Amino acid sequence: MPIPRRASLREVLTVSSRGQITLPAEMRRHMGIEPGGAVIVEDCGGELRLKPAAVLEVELYSDVDIAEWDQADALSGQERQQILERLKAH
Repeated sequence: MPIPRRASLREVLTVSSRGQITLPAEMRRHMGIEPGGAVIVEDCGGELRLKPAAVLEVELYSDVDIAEWDQADALSGQERQQILERLKAH
């Protein structure tokens, strides 16, 4: 048995002098948008489309961390030479 689709919600919103809108509580609940949550806005052929956004925590690395990884991944002179020789052979 097919699941009935919920009728789309439609509201007329007022844009503040700062360019802000308030999403109605029912829409926020329906879409799972919580206070402080992020949304994506897209221009789709003259229509604005809002979608909930997933925000992932990003780990920041120091220049020292990156330098250590670069050093650990560096090729030895012999490894570099072997790669260059293989490239010349093809």
